[in-house]
Amino acid sequence: MRHFFQGPNSDTTGRSLRHALCGGILLLAAAAGGICAKADEPMAIRVESEVFVDGGEQPVATSLTLFREGFAWDFLQRPGTEGPAEVTEIVLHDPARERIVVVDPKRNLKTEIDAIRLERLSVSLAAWARKSGDRLVRWAGGPDFGDGIKEHESTLDLVGPRVRYTVDYESAPSPDAAERYRRFADTAILLKALLHPGGIPPFPRLAINRRVATAAGIPSEVRLEIDSRTTLVGGRSQVMRSVHRVHPRLLTGDFERLDDAEAHIALAEPVDLAAYMEPAPPSAEPRAAKTAVAP
Repeated sequence: MRHFFQGPNSDTTGRSLRHALCGGILLLAAAAGGICAKADEPMAIRVESEVFVDGGEQPVATSLTLFREGFAWDFLQRPGTEGPAEVTEIVLHDPARERIVVVDPKRNLKTEIDAIRLERLSVSLAAWARKSGDRLVRWAGGPDFGDGIKEHESTLDLVGPRVRYTVDYESAPSPDAAERYRRFADTAILLKALLHPGGIPPFPRLAINRRVATAAGIPSEVRLEIDSRTTLVGGRSQVMRSVHRVHPRLLTGDFERLDDAEAHIALAEPVDLAAYMEPAPPSAEPRAAKTAVAP
């Protein structure tokens, strides 16, 4: 999901929705101390995510998210045909410090974003969307989708102008885990809107996230169908599908991954957001499409 929202002062509503729905999943985690948890630690969860487009069999984006004691690390990966996927970005959310740190391990750069910046983005984005001349964008600006969300067993369905969200969910390891995942997913969606503007405003997904967390669940599959009549996808229909596999504990190899991530964060050069978002030089590999959090 490379592009999510063009901005309140833009004359366009988005660039590529395919990029918008494959981009940035973010967040989470670590405070200054080291990581030394056991594989059966009750507060630990891992979520493996993949994003597919238009019925494709190969994912266009993947991520691995590791949650520990209120924090989470998100490893964005470029899918490969052979061997393990390459980690192209590490995103951490530190709730205690109300900050997010985004790391490019290849360029050895990091940038920090505070929570208040995302809150302000949410307010300005909602105000812009509700005044839009596009019915879909105006609907997606909210604020209330409660009556529109239909629930059948463990599936939620939300239909808007030329768009449909369908979310299957499973029981989280605990209600606390469900709420922690919701906070992560909400922040990931807003971070994506900040870093990669364009596409549908995030508020329908935020409303669905709240309903899933209230049911003590975590999404297992999210499907977004957009009608060809909308200008957000260039006059063609599009289907985005994200699949999430939840495991109630971390694996042995996850702790080495967390150690490596801590080292990257400690050694990376801090830069402001504008510098971080500058295109990589031709000699560097392009960053992977962001997000596996879900369409």
